Amino acid sequence: MSEEFLWYIPNTVEPGHRGDDTSTGWGTLDFSTELALAAEAHGWGGALIGTGWGRPDTFTVATALAARTTTFQPLVAIRPGYWQPAHFASSAATLDRLSEGRLLINIVSGLDDAAAYGDGEVDPARRYDRTREFLQLVRRLWTEQDVTFKGDFFQVEGSTVSPRPHGAEHGRTPRLYFGGASAAAERVSAAEADVQLFWGEPLDGVAERIDRLKALSASLGREHAPLEFGLRITTLVRDTTEEAWRDAEAKVASMAERADPTITRERRRAVGQQRLHDLAERGEVLDSCLYTTPGRFGGGGAGTTWLVGSPDDVAEALRAYGRLGITHFVLSDTPYRSEIARIGDQLLSRLRERNPV
Repeated sequence: MSEEFLWYIPNTVEPGHRGDDTSTGWGTLDFSTELALAAEAHGWGGALIGTGWGRPDTFTVATALAARTTTFQPLVAIRPGYWQPAHFASSAATLDRLSEGRLLINIVSGLDDAAAYGDGEVDPARRYDRTREFLQLVRRLWTEQDVTFKGDFFQVEGSTVSPRPHGAEHGRTPRLYFGGASAAAERVSAAEADVQLFWGEPLDGVAERIDRLKALSASLGREHAPLEFGLRITTLVRDTTEEAWRDAEAKVASMAERADPTITRERRRAVGQQRLHDLAERGEVLDSCLYTTPGRFGGGGAGTTWLVGSPDDVAEALRAYGRLGITHFVLSDTPYRSEIARIGDQLLSRLRERNPV
């Protein structure tokens, strides 16, 4: 199975995302296009495009970027509470057809400013039940005609999506990524997702979750191709190990000065976020170069743990995840504009070497 390497485009109108000191261009098509074209130029398969209410609409941005690139795959983050499944299935199939199969989709169940766009479902268990039903219906709409569906959350009658996704006549549909560490989230992944994305946990935690998800897939009678696994993490890469750790510690010191304890507490509510924050109690550095200290200062998500080191250090750390079965990697660091080139040039070449690992 070939490996996939994606970058991250923050997709926000406000500067300063994760300490990026770029002062202009945020929220403009020119800035996002520059990042997408840089991804193509420096070996990345595409990029995850961030989402959230009050930010540019992710699907609109992805469509514009697909029109301005040739190989770039947008991994579009979307929320079932924001989209109706038939509307989404049609929009996604259209973009996938127009881009000749370049669309990737990241399904997000976590709470956003749901009341602002009319999502009244706040109970976590119900939200995951709704996500599973959403995925079931979207898959049917991509692959069947005249779909009638009556579920607990969604209903359609005589629904046919046109055009179909690119390659639908051969059974292909856009790949569905999904995250989440709770028991309810893992049941959604095991049954309906194509790729389970993990945050940057230590190797033992990832191995445990892969084993559990494989067993869960079997027990639930999964009907799709086997579940694949991915890693979303910050990678701080410098020419030498010493330089990388010096810069990492300086970044954390700056984060500590700006830290908002309230934000940090809010981010710990999700099971996956709590798992990340708890890692700091095990030590500042886990495995070979997994840095946990950023999570003490409200990093959140991929900013909570970092892989730090030289290109060889970080490449070997990622190979170790690969040996567990991780085949999809979504990496990033700031400033996005410069690091997309540095990490692409220095790290990806090593990861694509065919040396035994």
